[in-house]
Amino acid sequence: MKTAKGNVFKYGDNVDTDVIIPARLLNTFDPAELGSHCMEDIDSDFVKKVKNGDIIVATKNFGCGSSREHAPIAIKAAGISVVIAETFARIFYRNAINIGLPIIECPAAAQGISLGDVVEVDFNTGLINNLTQGQSYQGQAFPPFMQKIIDVGGLVNYVNSL
Repeated sequence: MKTAKGNVFKYGDNVDTDVIIPARLLNTFDPAELGSHCMEDIDSDFVKKVKNGDIIVATKNFGCGSSREHAPIAIKAAGISVVIAETFARIFYRNAINIGLPIIECPAAAQGISLGDVVEVDFNTGLINNLTQGQSYQGQAFPPFMQKIIDVGGLVNYVNSL
């Protein structure tokens, strides 16, 4: 995957792993089951409205809380193609890469993009284009080895391909 394009779901600061995927569902690692409950405690309509390729944009400290991998798995399984935020909790950042969920830190984009905007992201360059508002933002592109990890669906697949 070199680009992503989708409608934006917008959230604020400190979206923690407990609202990304409720703790009552932590007895499964089934991506489909996790994806069907993604964000339901913060946005009950999310799973009804999300379409494959859509994008989450949030402000500071996205993915804070526990270190569970369930949260990025749920987001990816729900169909989200990339998460853009001002900052990510470090453990969420690492877990997202490990399971192959693209994430980009870009404070200007996180502030400037609104709910419902159509956004396109170029993973090679880190360029984020808000097609609705006609604005562009420069996010930090991943180095090539991290792009390979994401492209093959995560760290386990990457190691198995060596």
